[in-house]
Amino acid sequence: MALSQEDILNAIAEMSVMDVVELVSAMEEKFGVSAQAAVAVAAGPAAGGEAAAEEKTDFDVVLAAVGDKKVNVIKAVRAITGLGLKEAKELVDGAPSTIKEAASKDDAEEAKKALEEAGATVELK
Repeated sequence: MALSQEDILNAIAEMSVMDVVELVSAMEEKFGVSAQAAVAVAAGPAAGGEAAAEEKTDFDVVLAAVGDKKVNVIKAVRAITGLGLKEAKELVDGAPSTIKEAASKDDAEEAKKALEEAGATVELK
């Protein structure tokens, strides 16, 4: 006799969380799939292109290249991040490096402007 989906769901509902985790792992192994991949596919755009239409709200400010005015760039990095001289210099010397993560659009634009005025090449990702 085959089990219905409802029977399976009821059986899972009675299981402990640890038993469900073990069940998921066993299913991943047996069928050669990943539950994370299924979630990523399910969360994707339903009508194709809807996700592209959404405006990005968080930006990473990435120092791509220092340029000729390294001292000015270090000063700008210190002003943006609040880091000390040594830490700011290490960030600048390690370019390309992320100066600010998950910044709002306005903050990212301000940081980009300040760094470009100091002579650096900046990317927003």
